[in-house]
Amino acid sequence: MNIQKILHHESFSGGLLVFAAAIAMILANSAGTELYQNFLAIPVEVVFGNFQIAKPLLLWVNDGLMALFFLLIGLEIKREVLDGNLSSPKQILLPEIAAVAGIVFPALIYVLFNIDDSVGIRGWAIPSATDIAFALGVFSLFGTRLPLSLKLFLLSVAIFDDIGAIIIIALFYSAELSSTSLFFGLFGLVVLFLLNRFKVNTLTPYALVGLMVWVAVLKSGVHATLAGFAIAWFIPLKLKDQHGDAMLPSLEKGLHPWIAFLVLPLFAFANAGVNFDNIGIEDLTNSITLGIALGLFVGKQVGIFGLCWLTVKLKFAELPKGSTWPQFYGVSLLCGIGFTMSLFIGTLAFENQGLGYQTTVKLGVIIGSLASAILAIAILKASQNTLETTYSTDRGEP
Repeated sequence: MNIQKILHHESFSGGLLVFAAAIAMILANSAGTELYQNFLAIPVEVVFGNFQIAKPLLLWVNDGLMALFFLLIGLEIKREVLDGNLSSPKQILLPEIAAVAGIVFPALIYVLFNIDDSVGIRGWAIPSATDIAFALGVFSLFGTRLPLSLKLFLLSVAIFDDIGAIIIIALFYSAELSSTSLFFGLFGLVVLFLLNRFKVNTLTPYALVGLMVWVAVLKSGVHATLAGFAIAWFIPLKLKDQHGDAMLPSLEKGLHPWIAFLVLPLFAFANAGVNFDNIGIEDLTNSITLGIALGLFVGKQVGIFGLCWLTVKLKFAELPKGSTWPQFYGVSLLCGIGFTMSLFIGTLAFENQGLGYQTTVKLGVIIGSLASAILAIAILKASQNTLETTYSTDRGEP
């Protein structure tokens, strides 16, 4: 396999995330811990006259680079809804039900553990997220031995899950709102609408206005990453640019390697560094840690597999073509890998609550995601062995 195929292989993207997170944890638990923390605390300022944005590097990653991630999500969702796998009601029912169950059940489990904690309860949405990069990375380990329909199901669930995450962030994790900044943000969206309406076929005006929208949203109190998602919906889907390429797919294709191989690994590096020096049994049994870990590991699989099984048995939908129930269960477990998005929501939920809360978030996310990935691999591997044995027996082979 040449380098181009490796870089475009989904498992490489997931592997890079694991590598970045591992490096962060090594640095956080070695003599490099001070270097790691100082790196994330580097002050970065943008000053233009009286206008100023001053944040540590960590927040530029979380508020700035992750806006590009949400831009990519928005582009993917728009394309799938208007001209893809989510354009048919028949195709979207099962993943839609799975996504809703995968948000509600983990949240309920988390709430059960933290209902009496007025601060801890803010993290209820942390285990509701699915990390599609990691999930697809694990899925791709099985190559063509799993049906394509299951991969499309996993992608569709992740898309609906992302929509849910965006709504949750907008409604529950935005600060006090600035009406002036919101006005400028909405004005920018109107300009983007006009650019789309008048079929402007170069990305430069969209990028400049989009940057203005991001700054306005950043200053408004609404989380800045939502600007990326909103901007995506004004990029023309089929309008050809000067090179003869459809604008939205072309931008999506151009962004994907930057997001997969730079933005997400950098986010993982910046947010996964857990220092284990002062972590004891009380941290592992903390209600926030348990709520997140069990929400991801138990809530995701019970909610998704349980409601989808009921939906199929009631004949409202069909199992993905060519798949089996053990394979479907394995994919339900993959949805419990919540690494990137769960960490991101955790930074919002406990933004002003100190390092202790962020540590428990990271512990819960790592434990829940790792347990989901390990069991998913075991189940999918076992289902493959069963199918191969059955196939050999049917052919009369020993």
